[in-house]
Amino acid sequence: MSQPAFIPRLAQKEILSYAGGKMGVSAVPGSGKTHVLSALAALLVDEAIDDDQEVLIVTLVNSAVGNFASRIATFLKQERGLLPRFGYRVRTLHGLAHDIVRERPGLVGLADDFQIVDEREARQILEDAVTAWLHTHPDALSAFLADELSERALRRIRDRDWPELAIEIAGAFIKRAKDLQLAPEFLLARLQDYPHDLPLARMGAEVYLDYQRGLAYRGGVDFDDLIRLALRALELDPDFCARLRERWPYILEDEAQDSSQLQEEILRRLVGPDGNWVRVGDPNQAIYETFTTADPRFLRDFLKQPDVTPVTMPDSGRSQPSIIALANYLVDWTVSEHPSEIARNAFRQQHIKPTLPGDPQPNPPDDPAAVRLIARKFTPDAEVKAVVDSLARWLPEHPEATVAVLVPRNKRGFEVTRALKAAGIAYVELLRSTTSTREVAGVLGNILRALADPASPKKLAIAFRVWRRAERDDPELNRRVTRLAKLLRGCQRVEDYLWPRLDRDWLAALDLADEPDVADLLVEFRDLMRRWQEAVVLPIDQLILTLAQDLFREPTDLALAHKLAVALRAVSADHPDWRLPELVEELATIARNQRRFLGFDEEDTGFDPDQHKGQVVVATMHKAKGLEWDRVYLMSVNNYDFPSALPHDDYIAEKWFIRDRLNLTEEALAQLQALADGEEGRTAVRPYEEGEATVRARHDYTAERLRLLYVGITRARKELIITWNTGRPQNPTQPAVPFIALRTWWEERKAATEGAGTPQF
Repeated sequence: MSQPAFIPRLAQKEILSYAGGKMGVSAVPGSGKTHVLSALAALLVDEAIDDDQEVLIVTLVNSAVGNFASRIATFLKQERGLLPRFGYRVRTLHGLAHDIVRERPGLVGLADDFQIVDEREARQILEDAVTAWLHTHPDALSAFLADELSERALRRIRDRDWPELAIEIAGAFIKRAKDLQLAPEFLLARLQDYPHDLPLARMGAEVYLDYQRGLAYRGGVDFDDLIRLALRALELDPDFCARLRERWPYILEDEAQDSSQLQEEILRRLVGPDGNWVRVGDPNQAIYETFTTADPRFLRDFLKQPDVTPVTMPDSGRSQPSIIALANYLVDWTVSEHPSEIARNAFRQQHIKPTLPGDPQPNPPDDPAAVRLIARKFTPDAEVKAVVDSLARWLPEHPEATVAVLVPRNKRGFEVTRALKAAGIAYVELLRSTTSTREVAGVLGNILRALADPASPKKLAIAFRVWRRAERDDPELNRRVTRLAKLLRGCQRVEDYLWPRLDRDWLAALDLADEPDVADLLVEFRDLMRRWQEAVVLPIDQLILTLAQDLFREPTDLALAHKLAVALRAVSADHPDWRLPELVEELATIARNQRRFLGFDEEDTGFDPDQHKGQVVVATMHKAKGLEWDRVYLMSVNNYDFPSALPHDDYIAEKWFIRDRLNLTEEALAQLQALADGEEGRTAVRPYEEGEATVRARHDYTAERLRLLYVGITRARKELIITWNTGRPQNPTQPAVPFIALRTWWEERKAATEGAGTPQF
């Protein structure tokens, strides 16, 4: 069935009348920016480019690439009668950089067959470099430790917390250095001339050097290198850059609020001084700044430039008017009343406006009672229970509606999914990796661990419990599984059970004649373990597929096992010296979410909430961006997850074991900036002062979390429920300051409104 004709609103008409030059579009949530940008691309393909040219569309994530390509194809075919797939190119920044570098690899010192090291392998190279550096600098942490730490705490810090933090610091340092186009050799030379010691920058630069050597050894580049080298290619060869300008005479940039310095420089060179560039985004939805090199100031500054035509798309048919009013008040309160003056710059002061009568996307009817800001003082567990109980009541009455539970962090999301599962409520995850991926990896990992250490009764017992995992929810069956696992754990010689001799048969010695069902279960498990042990000689992918046939029945689980098998086959090819124990640990990192692994969470193809009616979508607020649901729960809106730069606030980046509440990652980046700003042999333009970066990061994080709350609110179409919790006993929290402000205003507004109805939660 064909889609209805696109009827543009007033602001959209202004965009579609674009006749060249530079245009900046600030689009509120739900205003249809993707649709209008696709329509503009189709119009330009039809009317403004030659046969050998393309309209270039640059967007943020891979799922958006397919979305844009599909929409543009529809516009070309249905409204303009043109063949799709011709005259336009949709790319992420990484995809565009790859196109540029692949065309002229020799220009930037790469071989024609250069390889791109994926995120998993790049992470391993980084971890190896950090581990090696820590081994040669065992006392590197001492200068940053808090006072009065116990010996037990110090052991934990040195063994676990400091290595994890060092990897985080080094990773951020390398990413920022590449964004600044600074090589490790340059930084190390600057460190020699800098008048003061910069220990974090020294660590970052030395790890950076080792990391680049690791990439070079593999004959490849990482994704950050790819972007850096694309810009370098454009700088080195003006003729090459001019040819690309001719090929892509119009550049349309989506999600421009998440542009980085390198992205802006690449696109600016491709556009040229008099080129055609349309940048579309929402500065109020910039939520990636603290963990990427994105910065909303690039779009804000662009909108103010004299040669740029600014356009605002304020009309949105997504949410009912009361939800729109709440989002608008968050912007107004922040700009005028937030206790941190710096945080008052978090938003661009623009309001969302409901659509006009007759609009093809009318807002849902106004319903103030459907907006709830719950003042109740929940513990973390009680908050989860309250939300799950609410869903259990609501779902049966709304089988055709969509609903999401949005959380600030993955860990909180996992707690929600466990509670939903226990309550028998169907759910779908949009977290760091799916529960099914983690469970499948965990099952396979525990079996493989037993196979890698065949003499361990402890690992054998765990493998048995994993095999019978479906019986956990039945108290009687679970007691039997627990008893048998305990018996297996007490088997001193595992071979006497798995491969018995006449004079050594552990199972026969148990004398289970009166319990034939128990004996049969242990015999069945023994037969499985024997078969799996015989399969250990197979390549790792074939071994995993063999196990999967015995361990899983659901098609999705079997498909996930296949993906894991393919992933470990690639790991095995990269590390031919690795044996089963090393490969098991690689699988364990997937189960623990320590490395990014995509299960079937629809991230690659785009997620459609309307395909999951009757199910609860559990997502982080970051993952929810661009999506919408009929009912939305926002959880954990306390002053830890949403701080306000006040003295009593705590910050996730400020580790408990570091003195003076320093944010070492931001301090390292400030030291890097001091090196970048300085002149050889002289002090930097702005010398590094310890602690300044930490304070600045608190304000930046506060601003970003305000925008994240705004994103969460604007995901809701009809109903919105916001809750907070008191945090852990050792680190109690209060309701977030913006939550208090929103609730106070909302209760006053509700009291002044007659017929608000009876709220439900």
